[in-house]
Amino acid sequence: MMKRIALAASLVLALAACQDDNLSRGSTRHLVPIPSATMALMSTKGMSKEDPILVRAYKKESELEIWKRGSNGKYALLKTYPVCRWSGQLGPKNREGDRQVPEGFYTVTPAQMNPNSNFYLSFDTGYPNALDRSMGRSGGDIMVHGSCSSRGCFAMTDQNVAEIYAIAREALGAGQRGFQFQSYPFRMTAENLAKHRLDPNIAFWKNLKEGADAFEVTKQEVQVAAGRGRYEFNIDPDSASVVAQKRVQDEQEVAELVAKGEKPIKLVYHDGDTHESFRTALANVTGVTDTKLGYVSRTEGISSGPRVVALNDTGKEVPEAPPTALAFASMREVPVTQAETRAAVTEQTAPVAAAVAAPASGETPFYKKMFGGVADLFSTSSAQPLAETVQVAPAAPMKTAPAMKPMPQKRAEAASPVKVANAN
Repeated sequence: MMKRIALAASLVLALAACQDDNLSRGSTRHLVPIPSATMALMSTKGMSKEDPILVRAYKKESELEIWKRGSNGKYALLKTYPVCRWSGQLGPKNREGDRQVPEGFYTVTPAQMNPNSNFYLSFDTGYPNALDRSMGRSGGDIMVHGSCSSRGCFAMTDQNVAEIYAIAREALGAGQRGFQFQSYPFRMTAENLAKHRLDPNIAFWKNLKEGADAFEVTKQEVQVAAGRGRYEFNIDPDSASVVAQKRVQDEQEVAELVAKGEKPIKLVYHDGDTHESFRTALANVTGVTDTKLGYVSRTEGISSGPRVVALNDTGKEVPEAPPTALAFASMREVPVTQAETRAAVTEQTAPVAAAVAAPASGETPFYKKMFGGVADLFSTSSAQPLAETVQVAPAAPMKTAPAMKPMPQKRAEAASPVKVANAN
């Protein structure tokens, strides 16, 4: 009993970098109970609010997952939350002020819970960890917090972070000494690894995948240590063989995708991103406070998501050809008859390039839910981010002059559709 009281007291008194003394006076928002709908979800999955938790976050997909450990000692997914804002680019955090969201394996203890955050509620992710420090990475106070503004943090909205905070509070208050926080650049799928295979961070990301694979095979918290500039994972021999088999299968799938023509790309973000469910709602919003999202800032550049840059086999950017150049590149010299020449005077050449259509999302857009006042605005979203697409403007019609006699003329052929790798 005394242990639980001490843990609860540490949750109330713990302060982090986002502290605001004005909020500490009389605020009880850190004591708000877990919503009844989430409690019911736990019940259907055989979970209780006291069960230990584990958190996984994915930057590219802008999603954060909460897992809970059952009576069998294995973790199961409880809920997935959309991230309203993260900043920077894919890749680890290296220094103070680079606006990067860290990537790696961290631990959150009761002392890292901050009930008096400037951003409603928050908890410190634990950056820098032992590996970060060994590699000279600087900075700190990297939070999961409310609002929709990020300087290297995961901004979850006020309403979402209240629920996440409550779930973590109950698990820590029941005796969990600290929960693991796994932060990834993207979901470690074969497709993502094939697309980003030439990124300078790929060796680091493959190291992260070792830990991701260990968790997905065992469904147990990964035992992590830092050594020789990489994460070392302590896995029992039986599980290690299954993890190794998974790695071989995934590498084979990556090789097959490359053989089928999967092109290497890199994603260039204006400054981080937002979950697709927030994108339309935030497209024309900047520097305001919303009653559901909290403070919103620096939204310029997120309305269309990241720019997809094609790479050649050496990892260099492939220059983009302008639409007009694409049209003329496909033209050839052909003899034409006088009748065809006359016809060319009165007819226009069809546009050369066609727009690449974006796939439709299968669920109701989040902004419609938000402005419709639905109670579970910030509940689990299963929608995947929209595929990145590019549109090429149609070429202007070619003008031809009257011809008095047959003469050679260049006939334009429709350019092949521009292929753009989907960033799933």
